[in-house]
Amino acid sequence: MSNDALTHPTDAVAMRHALTEAATTAGYAPSIHNTQPWRWRLAGDALDLYTDRRRVLAVTDPETRLATLSCGVALHHARMSLAAQGWQVTTTRLPDPTDPDHLATIRLDGRARADQQTALHLRTIPLRHTDRRPVTGAPVRPEDLRAITAAVEAEDTWLHTLSADQVLELASAADHAQRTEAAEAAWRDELGYWTGGNRPGGAGIPDAAIPGQAPQTTVPGRDFGHHGTLAVSAEHDRAAVFALLYGRTDEPRDWLRGGEALSAGWLTATELGVSVLPHSAPIEVVSTRQAMRAVLASTGYPYLVLRLGAIDPADAGPPHAPRLPADQLIEQSHQVRHRA
Repeated sequence: MSNDALTHPTDAVAMRHALTEAATTAGYAPSIHNTQPWRWRLAGDALDLYTDRRRVLAVTDPETRLATLSCGVALHHARMSLAAQGWQVTTTRLPDPTDPDHLATIRLDGRARADQQTALHLRTIPLRHTDRRPVTGAPVRPEDLRAITAAVEAEDTWLHTLSADQVLELASAADHAQRTEAAEAAWRDELGYWTGGNRPGGAGIPDAAIPGQAPQTTVPGRDFGHHGTLAVSAEHDRAAVFALLYGRTDEPRDWLRGGEALSAGWLTATELGVSVLPHSAPIEVVSTRQAMRAVLASTGYPYLVLRLGAIDPADAGPPHAPRLPADQLIEQSHQVRHRA
């Protein structure tokens, strides 16, 4: 963008460029099985976020809980992009009661001064990735855990760090959830579609991100039904910290906010040298989700389990998962949007 365009906050070209950049940046967001279940519609000074039902896991996620959470991460990424570009925005969540797939509208309100934190987050977004290898480094520092928790709470969601006894409860729940799901042929077929050799181009989980052998972990990771090519250590991940991401309700608005909180916490963790591995299996099965709520003493509703671990600065980590081209996720409209 030219410096001249930057001096004209109402210039339609500058706004379209900023919104397109935001939606493109959102494409780096993590999602359940890397399904990328979002689509964007750009019109005038606004960017609308929708669930893309074609990329929702109908068997694993019939209520779209995890898809909405994934879209929330993309929404936060887009917000960070616009803030880092120096735009002030208004975000309206679930703006259309008649359309549950319309998750949010981001509207540009004019120029604002970019701060260092959003600029740092913008640089971190393409660097963040999922690492399924065992955590073998030093324990996460208490001050880092506090910073990650604060970032989550700033997005109106909470993070509960599990005690040793609660980690054992989690391990039992994760094992039960995976055995329950694996017994269902439709679930195995769905998992195979998104993680097998015939997965959609630009989406799904490649073998390079799937461990070549079962990692030594207290809490079992996702069983993909086959081994990948990711080399893993034979060490046990005793240094791992487990936490529950949770919110006040079990409804779409808070699932969306949970995704925004996940983004804020994950970006903060990456900047502090802490890896994040989401565990969704205990949330996917009703009985184990209820068990996770019991861990919270029924004070909230669990959205995701997170494994945290210190990163070795010399370790580049596994390759990044593929991404869909931006033009498959962004609809450009020349319709003029009128403010309410």
